[in-house]
Amino acid sequence: MPGHAYTAPSPRGSRSVGDRLPPGAAGALRAAGVCTVALALVWAMAELVPAAQVRDALLLRHFTLLGGPHVDTAANALLEVLSPLPLAVWGLALVFYALSRGRRREALAVALVIALAPLSADMLKPLLAHAHARAGTVHIGPASWPSGHSTAALALALCATLLAPARARLYVAVAGGMFALAVGCALLIRAWHMPSDVLGGYLMAALWTALMVAGLRAAERRWPARGSAS
Repeated sequence: MPGHAYTAPSPRGSRSVGDRLPPGAAGALRAAGVCTVALALVWAMAELVPAAQVRDALLLRHFTLLGGPHVDTAANALLEVLSPLPLAVWGLALVFYALSRGRRREALAVALVIALAPLSADMLKPLLAHAHARAGTVHIGPASWPSGHSTAALALALCATLLAPARARLYVAVAGGMFALAVGCALLIRAWHMPSDVLGGYLMAALWTALMVAGLRAAERRWPARGSAS
């Protein structure tokens, strides 16, 4: 008809991946992409840029100077919470909490994040080993990036936030973030890792969590839970 422009329908295959995914899944995948790029950049800086290596070592030295009998004891106790057995207990507690609320998909996602994030960090260490600049008398071994402890700490914090009720989610996120930050500081005070190792661990945990959130949102769209709107 005159005055009306005809627009041909776009082919079904021409839609982008973001158009075919639920908004939550697309956003989570973008976050995972950002984490992947950030991981590569952090490792490249720590491996290839001498100035960054020196700053990494100097920052580690500043943290080690904070140590002392009481501080070291507290740091060791905090890090012990993330040993394999306690980590498994914390992870199972989150899984059982999700199952008790009938959230089986979230329970599976949490189990995968807590298992795969630290495992992937440990697998990358020998593959991406590189020499570190010395921080005074402190020396970190080459196979240290990313930190498994900081990975596990933030993975627990993010999974707890994912499962928290909406009214308590902000408080859980803040508490979890403070816990993960405290673990990172303890690692540096005890000179178990370089600062770049700790940052890499945080990014690894965020990457796996973002991937699982994307999977959850896509599953919710594909297989709606009973009682939800179709």
